[in-house]
Amino acid sequence: MIDAATLTVLVTGATSGFGDATCRRFHAAGARVIATGRRADRLEALARDLGERCHTVTLDVSDLDAVAALPDTLPAEFREIDVCVANAGLALGLSPAQEASMADWSRMIDTNVTGLVATVRAVLPGMVARDRGHVVLVGSIAGDYPYPGGNVYGATKAFVKQFALNLRADLIGANVRVTNIEPGLAETEFSLVRFAGDTAKAAQPYAGVTSLTSEDIAETIFWSCTLPAHVNINRLQVMPTMQTFGPLAIKRT
Repeated sequence: MIDAATLTVLVTGATSGFGDATCRRFHAAGARVIATGRRADRLEALARDLGERCHTVTLDVSDLDAVAALPDTLPAEFREIDVCVANAGLALGLSPAQEASMADWSRMIDTNVTGLVATVRAVLPGMVARDRGHVVLVGSIAGDYPYPGGNVYGATKAFVKQFALNLRADLIGANVRVTNIEPGLAETEFSLVRFAGDTAKAAQPYAGVTSLTSEDIAETIFWSCTLPAHVNINRLQVMPTMQTFGPLAIKRT
């Protein structure tokens, strides 16, 4: 097994949900953590909680110049990134495609696709040069299983799935691992963001079911990153026990 205390871990989208929990899980095991996100106040709170071995950077992954510059702006002791958890992402709206907001679609693509690939591109040359590293992408079961209103969000996560597999193909011969973690129903701020702060709507998907938690996914990420270095988890779908698959939809007349 890999000792987490030897790792420097970069996490995007660290101000809530999976990102926050992942930072805490690695830090608790002795890792150095670089926590990035858009909300400076939350990063400050995280840094206060974690203290030593935590470096924070206010960063919007859709700012491509800032993402590209990130590795060279880090303090020396955080510069050699061993694990990159490209977690920043969001869903906006649940309207059918013909009624959806083009602005929402663009923002999802900018964050879930463009921001994610920019993050990976920024850290990957250093990993390859050092001949060690692990890229963890946070996808979704929505990348495999469509649902009404999932249109562009699901498409972005399908991109993440294929990007992860293509990275594996490109990295043949390098000791750099790539894993796509694909959560199902998880109770985080995800729905609150999707429904623009409407707490009643945001609560509905989780009513009457024990959903995944942020800590469940953080533990899954941590496990995949601390397996022996010769073991690569390509894809891992994680769902609540009470979430499963439905029949194909048929509209009858």
